[in-house]
Amino acid sequence: MANRNGWAMAGLLLAVLCWSGNALVARAFHDAIPPLTLSFWRWTLATCLLLPFVARSIWAHRATLRAAGWRLPVVAALGISSYNSLLYSAAQSTEAINLTLVNTCLPLFTFIGGGLLLGEWPARRAWFGMAIAAGGLVYLISRGSWDAFANLAFKTGDLIMLVAVLVWALYTLSLRRWGSFLQVPPLTLLGVLMVIGTPLILPFYLFELGQVGGFEPSLINLSVITYTAVFASLVAYLSWNHGVKTVGAAKAAMATYLMPVFTAILGWLLLDEGLQLFHWVGGGLIFAGLLLATRTTARGAITPQAKQRIS
Repeated sequence: MANRNGWAMAGLLLAVLCWSGNALVARAFHDAIPPLTLSFWRWTLATCLLLPFVARSIWAHRATLRAAGWRLPVVAALGISSYNSLLYSAAQSTEAINLTLVNTCLPLFTFIGGGLLLGEWPARRAWFGMAIAAGGLVYLISRGSWDAFANLAFKTGDLIMLVAVLVWALYTLSLRRWGSFLQVPPLTLLGVLMVIGTPLILPFYLFELGQVGGFEPSLINLSVITYTAVFASLVAYLSWNHGVKTVGAAKAAMATYLMPVFTAILGWLLLDEGLQLFHWVGGGLIFAGLLLATRTTARGAITPQAKQRIS
């Protein structure tokens, strides 16, 4: 069990690393690729890459998938169609670091949602771990200076990103709550969600196309779409979905506290932005809180009342 949880946490960290890169490229290329254009072509390419490998499995598990009924389109709309479209829209008017900082509201949303909807209230040590990680986050945001924290400015994009985080929390909780209806191989489930979720973006993409146009199919733009399709979609979603099923929604959400840390590291590696003392101190506190929180177990199993509440 411990080894299984360890692999699950490694997968969650890999997913967060891929999504940190996703936030960077979304912001860096927000002028070159419109948000819904990036979202639509990202998922279209990811679907084309994955579908040949899972088509037979989807057909073989058609009875299970049919039994999931309305739950599949709900999960697909939340995790595939909505979240990244909102993130890319937010990147039009705010910085990548702000995207990742707002994204760290996810653990709080998921902890509370897990308790209210699933009856999975984390143990006290998990809350304490989240508090330590939040302290590290505040230190990271403030760059070790109260004046920097007091003068931190948020924009319209940050509010859009807050809605995106709420959507992702619901997606994560849905995976956990409806896991019994989604007992198919991870690749198969991801393929089905993409097949359902990608067409839901199409009308919004066509509207955007008519309003602002598309993008230049240059090598760099196509490389950005390929990165988001392969790493931010296939690799990250498979890792995240497995982690949620293994360690639970609340614990999985704690991994997002590392997103600003990974963003800072990627900025250092790719953009030659220096790592300073506050990066190490804040990152260390976040990682320590993450370890403490994820080594605890949720208090109690899912209650029948909680099941009825969202069935």
